[in-house]
Amino acid sequence: MRRLFGSVRARATLGATLVVAVALVAAGAAVLLSLRSNLIGEAGTQAERSARAVASELAAGTPYDKLSGLDGDDGPVQVLDEQKRLVAASEDLERISGTDSDRVKPRPAATPSGDGDGDGDSDDAGEALEPGEISGESVFSNGSATIDGEAQDYRFAAVEVETHDRGHLKVYAGSPLAAEHGAVRTALTVMLIGFPLLLGVVAAVTWLVTRRALRPVEGIRREMAAITQSEDLARRVPEPDTHDEIARLASTTNETLAALETSVERQRRFVADASHELRSPIASLRTQLEVAAAHPELLDLDGAVEDTVRLQRLAADLLLLARLDAGERPSDAKVDLAGLAREEAEGRAGVTVDAEPVEVAGSRGQLGRVLANLLDNAQRHARSAVTVDVRREGDRAVVGVADDGDGVPDGDRERIFERFVRLDAARSRDDGGAGLGLAIARDVAVRHGGTLTAGRGPAGGALFELRLPLA
Repeated sequence: MRRLFGSVRARATLGATLVVAVALVAAGAAVLLSLRSNLIGEAGTQAERSARAVASELAAGTPYDKLSGLDGDDGPVQVLDEQKRLVAASEDLERISGTDSDRVKPRPAATPSGDGDGDGDSDDAGEALEPGEISGESVFSNGSATIDGEAQDYRFAAVEVETHDRGHLKVYAGSPLAAEHGAVRTALTVMLIGFPLLLGVVAAVTWLVTRRALRPVEGIRREMAAITQSEDLARRVPEPDTHDEIARLASTTNETLAALETSVERQRRFVADASHELRSPIASLRTQLEVAAAHPELLDLDGAVEDTVRLQRLAADLLLLARLDAGERPSDAKVDLAGLAREEAEGRAGVTVDAEPVEVAGSRGQLGRVLANLLDNAQRHARSAVTVDVRREGDRAVVGVADDGDGVPDGDRERIFERFVRLDAARSRDDGGAGLGLAIARDVAVRHGGTLTAGRGPAGGALFELRLPLA
């Protein structure tokens, strides 16, 4: 069963069919009840009309044997006196139920004096009528009667009349319910035949419409499966021109694929650049060690230490970038940027600090690494002086690091934050670094909910501004 309804199309078809089925059953029941009520009401109206016609004749003094309504053509009729004794009835009436008397033949000694034979108790006090007056209200009931050997269900109407010579009488007249039964049976038969056919049509239409609506989803699924198998992230899923939820799903899927392609390509480039950067110090260190092994007197100890330190720094940078790419979140400790800036500037020649106390939330070690990288970059390009400014602007803490060097060209102010990017191609790798400092600084700033931008400083050199939310 779970496999049968495992698809969205099957569940949608089942759900739509069940909803329509419930609606049809409710509507059908309402129609049948309304039809039955209306037909019973019509039968009651007809019975009341017949009863009032007989009551009018009785009020006019017509003898019982002369009453026109006793021929049985319109339905069974009974006339009862105050003691509920039958005084008149339809000619061919053989059996009756649903009235105050089940007798079908009147007793010959019926009199209006009130001396009865105990056929029934006296009627409860009803509407007070004047002689010749007919009650304005009718009482309805359901029952059955057999006339001339034919038994049917009837709707009875009871009307009271006050006569001049025969006292208080009650007239019962019945109207057959055969039309009501027939109409209800016919409507029920039509519903039992039509409803399944209608449900079948609803299920078929829902199945076809859902299949057509979900066809683009299947196309997206097939293309995603092909992309996974081929590992070609340059491929994209088809986007239908329907401007609906499926079209938005396809668009979002393509945006995700594009971001994934960019991330994978960036990772591949990072691995390639990292391998290239690591190869140079390792090769240099190996060469020096091999020369020292063959000619100890030629050992360049300072160069070997320098290559080892450079290799250590590069490995540390690569590990930090890997942690940042893995989504490492900074701590929520409070950090005094002014004190941190003074610590990082201490012992650096030509660096001046102008700072006011400002606290931010984050990792002291990572923020210290940002300031150290910015100071290293500024000192590398400054002519003589580097200034550090720590201040508060609204709900942000701002750290500005400026130098008096040549500055950063406008077209390269974003590119310098890419990994392994060096603007001065003629500068040696030993002097220029690996091109990871600014990339690490921006990644840390973003992880702390801030920004890092490059601009022009007051002295004409580069100005790097770090903006972080206040603690």
